[in-house]
Amino acid sequence: MNTITADDKDPMGRAIADYHKTGKAGKLRVLSSMFYEDEIPVATLFRTFGQMPPQEQAAIELCRGRILDVGAGAGCHSLELQKRGCEVVSIDISELSVQVMKERGLDARTVNFFDETFTEKFDTILLAMNGIGIVGKVEKLPLFFRSVKRLLNKGGQVLLDSTDIRYIFMNDDGSMDINLAAGYYGEVDFKMRYRNTCGEPFDWLYIDFDTLSMYAGENGFSCTKCADGEHYDYLAKLTIKE
Repeated sequence: MNTITADDKDPMGRAIADYHKTGKAGKLRVLSSMFYEDEIPVATLFRTFGQMPPQEQAAIELCRGRILDVGAGAGCHSLELQKRGCEVVSIDISELSVQVMKERGLDARTVNFFDETFTEKFDTILLAMNGIGIVGKVEKLPLFFRSVKRLLNKGGQVLLDSTDIRYIFMNDDGSMDINLAAGYYGEVDFKMRYRNTCGEPFDWLYIDFDTLSMYAGENGFSCTKCADGEHYDYLAKLTIKE
């Protein structure tokens, strides 16, 4: 499970810090054994509400009460919520990213979501940009739900978006090339590089709505789909069953 990221192993944090300081950044490269090399445009981590995809905008609109923004990065969602008068705590395991968020005027903390010593209470927990990915493996979802129960006020909610990546394995005839013996198809290994900084490999989870709903029910939560995106992505709301 993710721990606090050392500065010399934090490519995303360095990219965020560079962009914050100069308004530009180099390539933030994303590597995986499952996909071709990709790139995250660093400017998108600083996007405004109008630049967010519809499901992120919908999540912002649904946020209420005291809000925890998990894996907040450069703080674009937290900033929008703060502009709306919300009380927001922004957490990330990247100290570089947290420093940038502080400089942008946010209540930002270097905190691991799964750290049991973090026991503050919130009415909304926001995991935007496939924030559920921090779970890494479906077998660790019960730990995620225990963490949510520790942090969520009575009547609170979790808002998260994710993507069903089965389309990657889909043939033209609609059949699927998925090795069921290899585990859940949404478990992806990633590694990031930025200039001379190379991060440690990490597991990242993309979860389809039905699987999320199943695990939610097994762990005492209700799961509701709030919106569908344009490409197998969706916004979901989790609440603790009474």
